[in-house]
Amino acid sequence: MKLHVTAIKNVTNRIRLFTLTGTGALPRYTAGAHLDFDLGDVGVRSYSLVDFDPIKDQLDAYHIAVQLEPEGDGGSQAMHALNVGDTVSVTAPKNSFNLHVSDAPAILIAGGIGVTPIISFATELHHRGHPFELHYAAQSRDVCAFAPELEQAFPDPLTLWLDDHTRIDVAQILADAPAQAHIYCCGPKGMIDAVRTAAETAGYPAERVRFELFETPQREVDDAAFEVEINDGRCFTIPPGKTIIEVLEDADVDVMYDCQRGDCGICQTDIISGDPDHRDVVLSEAERASGKVIQICVSRAKSARLVLDI
Repeated sequence: MKLHVTAIKNVTNRIRLFTLTGTGALPRYTAGAHLDFDLGDVGVRSYSLVDFDPIKDQLDAYHIAVQLEPEGDGGSQAMHALNVGDTVSVTAPKNSFNLHVSDAPAILIAGGIGVTPIISFATELHHRGHPFELHYAAQSRDVCAFAPELEQAFPDPLTLWLDDHTRIDVAQILADAPAQAHIYCCGPKGMIDAVRTAAETAGYPAERVRFELFETPQREVDDAAFEVEINDGRCFTIPPGKTIIEVLEDADVDVMYDCQRGDCGICQTDIISGDPDHRDVVLSEAERASGKVIQICVSRAKSARLVLDI
C-alpha cells in the first residue's frame, strides 16, 4: 500500500508517533499487528501498530511509534527523516504476536519502545473486560514512552519500573501471577531471555508464553561462514553478514518466514544433522538443547555444515 504521513508527534526526545492514512478505508487488523515498511536502500523494517482505542471495523488511519537509534542499521533514521506529506510503501498489517481468545488473565511485560504492541494488548483486554497486569520497564521517566497516557488509561493494572528507582523483577512478577495467566513480553533480547527463564522456572507451558523482539538482530563480529544442505542435495555457503534465508532466497529456494528477528517462529526448520547456533527468542532451553530445530532467519551454525529438512 501507499500511505501518506499525515501527522508526526514527538513522544520523547527519541521517539516519534506517526499517523498514516490512505485514499480510503484501511485493512483491519488485530492487537499486536505490525506493518512492514519498504525503506529503499535500507531494506524492509517492521513497526508495531499502537492503539489506545479499540480497533474499529472501519479504519481511516494507522499509528506507529519509532525510536531513533543513531548507531542502528538505518531503519529508524530513515523513518525519522520522514515529514508530514511524505508517502511510504507498506504491507497490509501482519500479526504473529496474537492475544489469546479465552478470558484467562494476562501478564504484559514491556521494555523501552517494545511497549508499542503491549499498549494494543492492554487496550484490547480492557475493552474485553479481561484481567491483566501491565509492567513497563524503562531507564527513566523522561524516556518512558506514553507514560502519561498509560497512567490515565490503565491506572490499576499498570506498574512502571524505572531503572533509576526500582529495576523490574520478572522472576517475582511471574511467581506472583495467577496460575492460568498468559505471558506476553516485548522488549530487548536481555529482557526476553530473563522472562523466558523465569517462565520456565515457574512452570509455565510454552503455549502460554509469547515474545516479540523489537530490535533488529545484530551481526556478530566473529561470525564464520558455514554450509547448509537441503533435501534436494544442493549445498549453500552462508557467509558472515547474510542469513540462511537470504542465501536460500537468492537461489530461488521457497522458504516461509515473517519477522526476520527470530521471534515469530514461522521460519522454524527441522535439523537433520549439524550443531546450530541459536540466536532466536522463540525456543525454550530444552528445545535449544535438543538441537532438532532452528529459526533460519537469525540463527547460524557452530558446525561446518547444517543439513536441514527444506
